[in-house]
Amino acid sequence: MKKLIGILLIAISAASFGTLAIFGRYVYADGMDIFTALFIRFGVSALFMTLILILRRERLPRGRILATLIGMGALGYVGQSFLYLSAIKYASAGLVALLLYLYPMFVFILSVLVLHEKVTSIQVIALVLGLIGCALTVDPDGGQLIGALMTIAAALVYSVYIIVGTNVMKHVSAFQSSTVIFASAGAVYGMLAFTNGIHLPASNTGWLAMLGMIVFSTIIAITTFLAGLERVGPTNAAMLSTLEPVVTVLLAAWLFGERLMPIVMAGGGLILVAVILLTRAELGKENSDQPGREIFIQEQNELHR
Repeated sequence: MKKLIGILLIAISAASFGTLAIFGRYVYADGMDIFTALFIRFGVSALFMTLILILRRERLPRGRILATLIGMGALGYVGQSFLYLSAIKYASAGLVALLLYLYPMFVFILSVLVLHEKVTSIQVIALVLGLIGCALTVDPDGGQLIGALMTIAAALVYSVYIIVGTNVMKHVSAFQSSTVIFASAGAVYGMLAFTNGIHLPASNTGWLAMLGMIVFSTIIAITTFLAGLERVGPTNAAMLSTLEPVVTVLLAAWLFGERLMPIVMAGGGLILVAVILLTRAELGKENSDQPGREIFIQEQNELHR
């Protein structure tokens, strides 16, 4: 049951992250700049999560865990988003999206080297299918070398963020970690926004899109990802997150009338196959472990009688 909940949480996170590009298009079209949008996004999210912590009577983490979470927000999230948004200036959105989704492969490698995670054939097959699916889903038109290098760097930063988050989530709740990460990222973007000047939305459409970015693309997306990460591990979380471009493409087709090419639909199908393979493998592993746990519990009960 724990694995199933984790898989569902990561799927919700991927779907929520998939709305970011959609809300972002409305926000930027309404006059906001990148720094202002990200400052409001993370700043308001941090205030909301602080209220949740108060209602749940949870304290902020302290010491090394707090410092690590601040680093995840101020360095990890800010670094990844800055590199990603800067890369778009030098390369096509399709190429940037494609290269960014190298991060499941990076997470897979780091999990084996750093966390000593065991490799299964299903994970390898799902990883390959997911990467091919992402390649087919986006449209890499090309661009300058610096744009490609920035995107690969963004994928590496995000991969390290996930690996670090795997250990941190053993000590804190998703609400505690999200609050600190949001506040840290919001503080950095606040300084950048006030330095470059604040540019607010010009109409209600922009404010509604900003609200959607805060609720769906930030609070729900990041909180569910961190909660799911603790349950399914970094490699599975990264590979399940490849659902994100499928959601983005479908929403773009629905809202902006973008055509769904057959190759894009094939890519989405491969991603879904990869997700199904991972899900079945994880649930099967959990079910196979269940009898062993039940026998252990029975033995312990017999000893105490």
